[in-house]
Amino acid sequence: MKIEIGESLLYSWLRHAKGCQLVQTNWKASSNSWEIRNEESLQKLMLDSSELFNSKYNYQIYKGTVALSQLLQQAEIDVLGVNFREEAQYLYAIDVAFHEAGLNYGSKDETIMRVIKKILRSAMCLYGYFDIKIGEVIFVSPKVHNSVINSLMEYVPEIQRLLHDAGLNYSVRIIVNNDFEEKIMQPVIASTSLIADTSELFMRSMQMYNMFSYDRVRKIEKSRLNVNKKQMTEMIEVTNIEGLNEMKIGALVRSTLTKMLSNHEITMDEIELMQTENYSKQVFDIQYPLLRKASLSNGVKVLRYWAGAVEAYGEKYFICSEWYEVPQNNDRPYFMKWLSSRNKG
Repeated sequence: MKIEIGESLLYSWLRHAKGCQLVQTNWKASSNSWEIRNEESLQKLMLDSSELFNSKYNYQIYKGTVALSQLLQQAEIDVLGVNFREEAQYLYAIDVAFHEAGLNYGSKDETIMRVIKKILRSAMCLYGYFDIKIGEVIFVSPKVHNSVINSLMEYVPEIQRLLHDAGLNYSVRIIVNNDFEEKIMQPVIASTSLIADTSELFMRSMQMYNMFSYDRVRKIEKSRLNVNKKQMTEMIEVTNIEGLNEMKIGALVRSTLTKMLSNHEITMDEIELMQTENYSKQVFDIQYPLLRKASLSNGVKVLRYWAGAVEAYGEKYFICSEWYEVPQNNDRPYFMKWLSSRNKG
């Protein structure tokens, strides 16, 4: 089986940063047994998008493909995710391209047309086979030349309008270059300490790298060289908290606090405060103490706290799992403010 590192990375991103309960790589429709829903609307979308890009930009995005069924049969979504929310299902359709020398499907115009086609075709698949109108259609690449990305970003509003006119509430995103590192890689790296699933190859490779990098740091420290620890370490870790905005609040809190507690980045005085309701409410706007000593329950997980106690200064703690980010109760700004204040310090 062919394994693509980019697909493995996005698989982990959807599971742990976006909270998708179902994720599949290399998704294709079963053209022989699945019915295409909303066919009339999709045919109009195909026609409208073809005419717009042909007349306005001289782009023949579908080339010789004239039938909707043929277009959808050609589709393969690199990573498809479903987040089962309380009010509705939310879909993610991601195409990822990793070209080491920079995104290249031929000429600049050919590359742009291919990306536009991928985005529109993925949107049509979501509506045609799932009959769901909300979600995100994302194109991802770690390296895209400025001339290509600048042109592509000009066309995103055009694509967005076409989808809106078709009654589809899909957010179109292009995540490349620095945004790829901040919004995709950093949230996944932040979750590596919590995941032990051997099927997530990108995360396992990061865990292996960090394991040996940590050993190198320990050896250097033991040799008593006069080198600053931050300069010595080569461990891959999160350095820009802005990228963590992509993570669901629960995953963000758990991964960040696990690392900080384990590395003694939080003082004993603050750990004591985190075990009180008043401090936890005032600083984080949560209803329960942020931390609870595992010894209070003989190491057994308690309600409203995540399993897996974290050790700091010789004591083990459970981390509160009651975090929300809905309009009437949004804990994210409080946690990000606390994290930003520590980062500045």
